[in-house]
Amino acid sequence: MSDLCAVILAAGEGQRLRPLTEHRPKALCPVGNIPLLDHALARVGRLGFADPATVAVNASYLGEQVVTHVGGRAHVSPEDHPLGTSGGVGRLRSWIDGRGVLVGNADAYLAGPGADPAALLEGWDGETVRLFGQPAPEEPYGFARHRFAGFSLLPWRYVRDLPPEPAELVRTVWRPAEAEGALEVVTFTGTYLDTGTPRDYLAANLHTAGDGSLIAPDANVTGQVERAVVGAAASVHGTLTRAVVWPGGHVAAGEHLVDAIRAGDSLTVPAAR
Repeated sequence: MSDLCAVILAAGEGQRLRPLTEHRPKALCPVGNIPLLDHALARVGRLGFADPATVAVNASYLGEQVVTHVGGRAHVSPEDHPLGTSGGVGRLRSWIDGRGVLVGNADAYLAGPGADPAALLEGWDGETVRLFGQPAPEEPYGFARHRFAGFSLLPWRYVRDLPPEPAELVRTVWRPAEAEGALEVVTFTGTYLDTGTPRDYLAANLHTAGDGSLIAPDANVTGQVERAVVGAAASVHGTLTRAVVWPGGHVAAGEHLVDAIRAGDSLTVPAAR
């Protein structure tokens, strides 16, 4: 796949997840006790994009955390301010350098058959824009009665003119390609959540736990836990019902978290919004 590369977009601020994202970028928020960015890097890594020559990550909000976390696993593109999905790709034009590019959102949670977007690459002609999409007949702003599901595949002919300025791919690439008859939607039938809201973020975590709970081996849990995800070095002495406790988090005896995310000793974000 020397004519292809991958870009994971991880520059977003995650305003809808505040206050969880006040001190940690959204891309590093854990789902199933693994940072979202690591899920995305593993996903494209299984397709062969697994080193700084083949996969890039952009970073802006709390970007130093992203840079440190990525280390030497990928090429990192720091941004002084978020450039959006289009500007982030545009800033990487010289690195992409004539290749087609698989672009994924770090906050996209995909699971089930076909969750690795290999279907976007199969039989690609190098000229059309491809999107992962889920059937959504009632979505008026979707694509071919689908809603976008986290990944797109862009030909170089669309990327080469993208400026490194704030803009979104939906306006600079996807809609223009659709108007030209050069956009193809590849249906993804598994589970997709964008994790951008507390409700979807909790849902993604609980999906990783299946019908039970997912508890890190070094977590200290003495309370009752029902359908929850508990991170490394967390301590839970109260009760959890459909909840997430971040690594190092604490739930005191007598507390009962329901449909909520706990970070640290007391930060609790309800998932109803």
